[in-house]
Amino acid sequence: MSKFWSKIAASQKPYVPGEQPKDKKYIKLNTNENPYPPSPEVIEAIKAAADENLKLYPDPNGDALRQTLADYTGLKKDWVFVGNGSDEILAFAFMAFFDPGRPLFLPDVTYSFYAVYINLFQLDYQLVPLKEDFSLDPSDYFNSIGGVIFPNPNAPTGHCIDLEMVEAVLAHNPDRIVIVDEAYIDFGGKSAIPLINQYPNLLVIQTLSKSRSLAGLRVGFAFGQDELMEGLNRIKNSFNSYTLDRPSMAGAIAAINHEAYFQLTRGKVIRTRERIVPIMTEMGWQVIPSKANFIFISHPVLRAEDIFALLRQEGILVRYFRLPRIDNHLRVSIGTDEEMDRLLDTLRKITAAVL
Repeated sequence: MSKFWSKIAASQKPYVPGEQPKDKKYIKLNTNENPYPPSPEVIEAIKAAADENLKLYPDPNGDALRQTLADYTGLKKDWVFVGNGSDEILAFAFMAFFDPGRPLFLPDVTYSFYAVYINLFQLDYQLVPLKEDFSLDPSDYFNSIGGVIFPNPNAPTGHCIDLEMVEAVLAHNPDRIVIVDEAYIDFGGKSAIPLINQYPNLLVIQTLSKSRSLAGLRVGFAFGQDELMEGLNRIKNSFNSYTLDRPSMAGAIAAINHEAYFQLTRGKVIRTRERIVPIMTEMGWQVIPSKANFIFISHPVLRAEDIFALLRQEGILVRYFRLPRIDNHLRVSIGTDEEMDRLLDTLRKITAAVL
């Protein structure tokens, strides 16, 4: 511990991102990146925005991008917020809407960055256990004291709840915020955005990192009514008014406008996921039903940590979490058909050698 650190810095257990090794070429199925590139229109828009106007600050409000998103979702522009990836927006939301002494509700198995924010902002919380099959029971989140947050689909499990369940949580927390983190919603779930008109306590957060193939661009957005938008803007403008640069906003607008390419690539990911799940089940793996661009798997005999290491030796990266309840599971991002076939062949080889 450094003598120069604050107490907060000393107490932090930072988020650990997925491995990004540089020692050799791997099949990367560990960070839920899209296996397909951004659309050519996105690349051209980014190049066009990298001009002499970079000497000027970007629009701090991101009005053009917000209007594009408003047109796409059917919401008012004033109900759209943009930021430097959904992780930054989540950080703003934790600061804007949760208070120490009022425990927020979140699943016990969920996106691990939530715990980091809770510790960083010194918040109180209550972990709500998922059911044995890792599904979420909406009634467990009724009548929260400090608010509710959960991903839908959940990460790292991929399990998704329907809009009726989301609405039940909203209806039973009329005076508390409910944040639905929809980073993976485009791979099979239904967005809660249509509920925003009816529920002023709903904040929906999304990202371009997954379904739009733009993890390297760092663009996220949130949707909610006026009071929630004002809360986010109060935090943002007390931290960094210029969260998005000119090329990022130009690329984001192009990505939203190129609907045909979006539908093409997300459809490929969904079809690959649906193809390999029955194959893995036939091979003896247990697969949690997923509506995300990843699957969550375990084996009744083989240890997940051992399989993780053996796959890495074979040049395939997946994600292993040494955490309660899930330390015998692996999260596997959906790659191309060729990459997933390589994974299946390697798992067959590993299991044949071990069993």
